[in-house]
Amino acid sequence: MKIATWNVNSLNVRLTQVLEWLSADPTNIATDTQDTCEQCGVEILCLQETKTTDEKFPVQSFSDIGYHVAFFGQKTYNGVAILSKSPLREVVRNIPGFPDDMARVISATINDLRVICAYFPNGQAPDSDKFEYKMRWLQALNEWIKTELIKYPKLILLGDFNITFDALDVWNPETLEGTIHCTPKERAHLFHLIEAGLTDAFRVFEKDPKNYTWWDYREFAFKRNHGLRIDHILVSEALKSYLSSCIIDKRPRKNDRPSDHTPVVASFDF
Repeated sequence: MKIATWNVNSLNVRLTQVLEWLSADPTNIATDTQDTCEQCGVEILCLQETKTTDEKFPVQSFSDIGYHVAFFGQKTYNGVAILSKSPLREVVRNIPGFPDDMARVISATINDLRVICAYFPNGQAPDSDKFEYKMRWLQALNEWIKTELIKYPKLILLGDFNITFDALDVWNPETLEGTIHCTPKERAHLFHLIEAGLTDAFRVFEKDPKNYTWWDYREFAFKRNHGLRIDHILVSEALKSYLSSCIIDKRPRKNDRPSDHTPVVASFDF
């Protein structure tokens, strides 16, 4: 089973890219790249920043290629969705008990797996009002995840976290440490999730340095690999033993009019 996350930065703009990525057929891919068709056979895809209202979500487009969908959106900003080859049950929108008018979280049960797709607040800048909202949101998320892990041992939390784990996730830590996405306060909340029983799937495997999931559109950041790893897949202890790989697929970032993020794909051998 392959499970992926992708901040598409507007589904209206990039629907065709998502459909093509999901529909990739290794028999139609050049021989030298068939072994790296990481998205081939993705059974669950979590999307963030869909930026579309629920009534305009392209349900039929995904149904046509064999996916069930659960979505939670709003106009212009935010928006999350789960696409699955299997039916989705027990769908919950946002963090229960945390009042929020932003469409940031959607969770669902797929077979015996609890999937939580989240678009974490950006935070704008340390000590701003938006940063304080991010801190409250992260606190509520942590408390909720602890209860979810009790109910659903096989749990996966994935999405755009807008937080780096450490300097390895930052192209220029000397300059960026302490700035947004890289502050001790943000990272403390991220490590609370690890302490609760989740594991960073990407770091389970030995990696070359300078692996990122987001690059600014400006100053040729992608070409220069000036990025951040802020899109993560965290798995519960019950899932960790089944994890066989976790990769960052940089190819969609090379598309015309790409998202500034690229997909992360985790594979499991059940």
